[in-house]
Amino acid sequence: MADNRISIDRILSRLDEHFAKNDYISAQKHLLYWLDESRAQGDGRVELLLLNELIGLTRKQAEKEKALFYVDLAISKVTELGAENNLGGATTFLNAGTAYKAFGMSEKAIPVFEKAQKIYEKELESGDRRLGGLYNNMALALVDLERYSEAYECYERAISVMQGCENGELEVAITYLNIASAKELEQGIEMADEQIQAYLEKSRALIENYEKRDGYYAFVCEKCAPTFGYYGHFYYENELKERARRIYEGN
Repeated sequence: MADNRISIDRILSRLDEHFAKNDYISAQKHLLYWLDESRAQGDGRVELLLLNELIGLTRKQAEKEKALFYVDLAISKVTELGAENNLGGATTFLNAGTAYKAFGMSEKAIPVFEKAQKIYEKELESGDRRLGGLYNNMALALVDLERYSEAYECYERAISVMQGCENGELEVAITYLNIASAKELEQGIEMADEQIQAYLEKSRALIENYEKRDGYYAFVCEKCAPTFGYYGHFYYENELKERARRIYEGN
């Protein structure tokens, strides 16, 4: 008898191919097709995974209404599946908090981040990169709320985790830029200039020394470029953008 179960690995592999080409339109069509399939087959586990992917995708595209729509669907699905205290639920809370933060709702983000933190710290190894991602995103929301000491603590936790992860250098590079931005907000750009430049140099060194020039590297280059430009490193900003463009075209 044929096995008609939906293959998560196949879905995610194809999704990665779209992301490697920076093709968000095809990625969204792909996810929506399999979301319909998962619902037709009554596979709530796959449905939740796809809703989480759609939260991330629409957030990246700055589609606020869609992102918050998928957040509501995903949280409802967590409740339906009784997943409030497991890793699937935690990942949904993390993605929900990240979406809230992205759309200026950091006050709403912190409680769901804390739900994710409680589960992750209980269920994951201390060096799991998912913890690093959580700490980074919590810190960003805390900075929005001017809770700087808590934010720096989260950033340090994120760095500690990601330094021990395979290929975690790029995540640390992003974190250094986040800290630089936080220092400006806390102290003002003139007072914090020396610290800011130090964090920029740390970030740049990690980006330059990273050898795997793949789609994710291109994404990080794009993500980091505006921060370097904002602080006057215009040549390097353009270099990162051009580097990303060449990688995407090569894929």
